[in-house]
Amino acid sequence: MLAGLWRYRSFILSMVRREFEARYLGSALGSVWAILNPLAMIFIYTVIFGQVMRSRLPGVEDGTSYGIFLCAGVLTWNMFAEILQRSVSVFVEQGNLLKKMTFPRAALPAIVVLSATLNFAIVMGLLLLVLLLLGRFPGWSLLGFLPLLAVQQSVAVGFGVGLGVLNVFFRDVGHVVAILLQFWFWFTPIIYPLSILSDRLRPLLRLNPMTDLVAGYQGILLHGEWPFWLAYLPHVVLAVAALLVGRLVFRRLAAEMTDYL
Repeated sequence: MLAGLWRYRSFILSMVRREFEARYLGSALGSVWAILNPLAMIFIYTVIFGQVMRSRLPGVEDGTSYGIFLCAGVLTWNMFAEILQRSVSVFVEQGNLLKKMTFPRAALPAIVVLSATLNFAIVMGLLLLVLLLLGRFPGWSLLGFLPLLAVQQSVAVGFGVGLGVLNVFFRDVGHVVAILLQFWFWFTPIIYPLSILSDRLRPLLRLNPMTDLVAGYQGILLHGEWPFWLAYLPHVVLAVAALLVGRLVFRRLAAEMTDYL
């Protein structure tokens, strides 16, 4: 599978570029919107919530901390949700392409991952620039993002590909995933800290794999803390299991997809 993706790397990269350009096609500013949109979001989180609305984290008086807290959770969650949801729908959306062209079917999830990663890199780069201007740059601990993102993306891709193949045969899968993602977001400590919950609810949210991942991102950006890596061993196991299950479903059913598209 990886060898096939490498052989078709030019096709994959061209599709990623086409998606990026199509997003801003016809607009006067073009790809400048790729910078303006995330800048507006970062401004809202760091200035509106932190300064105007006086939102605060418990025990933290710094006005920008809640905005950074929000950005750390929302930006990484958006990438996770984009990869998962688009992987679920990509085979159905690109049904005509699958029928007309010969290329590895795994190229479609690869395009989704690269496109989401490109969008995240732009937004994250702008956030880091803002943190640098605010004197809140996290330093070398920022490298801790990489393994956490690798685990997060593996979970999203594994489940996304498996559910995406099933969505070709049972179109309700995509609608169910969209609803579940909405609940999943609110059951992840993204807009609220885990510390404000009761002792009875906290262990339940710990069962959510995104809880510790988001907490790791927030710790890095807010306090410059390295994650406690041993705590993420269950997440690594889950990521590997998701990839294996996704690969198994893909290999079993991928050949029959074109008959149902």
